[in-house]
Amino acid sequence: MRLRREISSGSYDTGAAGTLLGKPVLVKVHADGVTGYGQIRPISPGHFMPDTVHSMVGAIAEVYGPRLIGKDLFGTESALALFDQSLPANMNARAALDHALHDAIGKALKLPAYKLLGGLCQERIPLEWSVSMAADVRTMIADSERAMAQFGIRVLCLKAGGQGGWRRDVQNFIAVRKALGDDVVIGVDPNEGWTVSEAIRVANELAPHGLGYVEQPVKRQNIAGMAAIRRKLGGVPLMADEGVMTLGDAYALAKAEAVDVFCVKLYKMGGLRAAKKIAAVAEAAGIQLNVGGLAVHSQLEAAAGAHFYASTPERHIMPAAEFIFGLGVLGPDPLVPETDFVIRDGHVSPPSRPGLGIAVDERAVERHTLRREVVK
Repeated sequence: MRLRREISSGSYDTGAAGTLLGKPVLVKVHADGVTGYGQIRPISPGHFMPDTVHSMVGAIAEVYGPRLIGKDLFGTESALALFDQSLPANMNARAALDHALHDAIGKALKLPAYKLLGGLCQERIPLEWSVSMAADVRTMIADSERAMAQFGIRVLCLKAGGQGGWRRDVQNFIAVRKALGDDVVIGVDPNEGWTVSEAIRVANELAPHGLGYVEQPVKRQNIAGMAAIRRKLGGVPLMADEGVMTLGDAYALAKAEAVDVFCVKLYKMGGLRAAKKIAAVAEAAGIQLNVGGLAVHSQLEAAAGAHFYASTPERHIMPAAEFIFGLGVLGPDPLVPETDFVIRDGHVSPPSRPGLGIAVDERAVERHTLRREVVK
């Protein structure tokens, strides 16, 4: 199934059937008698992630993979150092490998991944629905109503920053709020699509309408602008997404007192190990975390996000997790035809089986593989 969504920078598109661009990359790591799986779908072509399917495969097959051969499966910190020294960016590729390593370690130890990350802090994870922009606001309302009625979702994120300008974004928000009522959290995400002054004007217009949070309103490099917006929001949380990809980004934003929340997307940070380091910076600075990333059709990617979320104390995290698109709302994951990792009343529980806890059907992998590389 092809997914297309509209954001401020253009379209999110998983691509036509049979083409490589927009498809997920599945990594299998063999060690200690177990096989670890990791899967990441590059979102490029897009506005802030440089990785594509081709750069991911190249990085893993030609750079990271050969250097991991013969290494200690449990040496995740050494793996991070190896990644930094050989190819420091390529976060999508690093995340796929990191997830596969955690899956393999969990299987070798017979422990779910959340126990490798600090233990189970939250048994039930609230879920968030990301609402695509649309030319007709009634489409956005219908999508929001489906999320609530069909899946019990109580947190919505409205995409913004489109061609209609900030006034259209205000109108869309108010229309959705009127249709859904006050008993739902609604945030807004222009994906860097506003200026500082526009973000402040939107916040002022939406103050009477229950604005839940504002996510990355301006360009990710504009830390001073984020700090200026935060001072004008009157306590409405300001979230960094595109602006926080690395440990250095987290430190710079915290030092500038520029945000209230870091959006953790494992694919942009390089996986679970790197994200936990960013979470430590957040905790030290009194910044909360949000777990983002659509994980389209990927139980493996959604499970990694769930293990991260579940291993984080509730007081450090808000408002919900975005990986619902990996939980069957668009149809089943083609590689995982049977699963109990499902939505119940707007929540999901992290898999409790070893590793990421997802049983991949190898026959399905064989059927759906478009390209294969083996590193020995």
